[in-house]
Amino acid sequence: MGEAVKISDVLHRDELRALSKCSNRRAALVLSGNWLLIVIAFAGAIIWPNPLTILLGIALLGGRQLGLEIIMHDCAHNAFFVNKALNQFVGHWICGAPRNIPLAVYRDIHLKHHKYAGSSDDPDLKFVKSYPVTAESLKRKFIRDLTGQTGLRDTLFKLRNLNFSESYQWIAFHAILLLVLTFFGAPWAYLMWWAAEIFIHPAISRLRQIGEHGVASNRSSADPRDNTSTTRAAWWERLFVSPNFVNYHLEHHYFAHVPGYNLQRLHKILSERGFYDGFECVSKGYADVLMRSIRTERPLAGQSA
Repeated sequence: MGEAVKISDVLHRDELRALSKCSNRRAALVLSGNWLLIVIAFAGAIIWPNPLTILLGIALLGGRQLGLEIIMHDCAHNAFFVNKALNQFVGHWICGAPRNIPLAVYRDIHLKHHKYAGSSDDPDLKFVKSYPVTAESLKRKFIRDLTGQTGLRDTLFKLRNLNFSESYQWIAFHAILLLVLTFFGAPWAYLMWWAAEIFIHPAISRLRQIGEHGVASNRSSADPRDNTSTTRAAWWERLFVSPNFVNYHLEHHYFAHVPGYNLQRLHKILSERGFYDGFECVSKGYADVLMRSIRTERPLAGQSA
């Protein structure tokens, strides 16, 4: 195999400049779209209360909980709205507060992930270092997630360590959510948010982590094409599993200042110009991610099963 193509060989400076431009209109559409889907998830279950609409609403809420985190992530990079102050406000209050994640704390940890990706100092390495795993191990992980064991553990930890001075925004969000649903005569629907957080969000977060770095060919390499992956997601996967273009993670690692809503276009340019040729860094959907995350041979010494 010849020498790998360099990013500067396939992407012109003016193209990158255009891709890096934030758009208040597109950011507002993404943000409002996420909250509209949250409203639809609750409204569908309230207007037509039956097991199907409730379960569908819970699944949709789980995806949008992750969706709020992804918008917060983009705001942490100041790569969502044009204005930095607006990014800080939206990231902290509109997206971070419902997830009880202070923007400043998240930014500090996440920027270290970018700085140290491809090394043992990566703070996110602990989430994916055991992959690929055996099929039995992967099954056990997702059973724990989908039966609520992971989510309940994390929720209890969060509640035990709750500090009002640090989490009052999160408490306020839950109070407002309960009041609104009670106003519409459906206080029971409030439990849908918690069901999504406990039973759905852990599973899709795990799948996201596997798709981003768990199936990477060489997590010790400095080349993002080796230590990071992108997933070409179908529309329904984007709706429930990989919201707000988070599946284009490889492109994000190359250019963290490119807004998420421009990553699909960036991926298309790089793909068409052969930048990924010779690398196993693109998955064809999340079924492909799961298949690539399974190890068929016996584990090496010191590697977890």
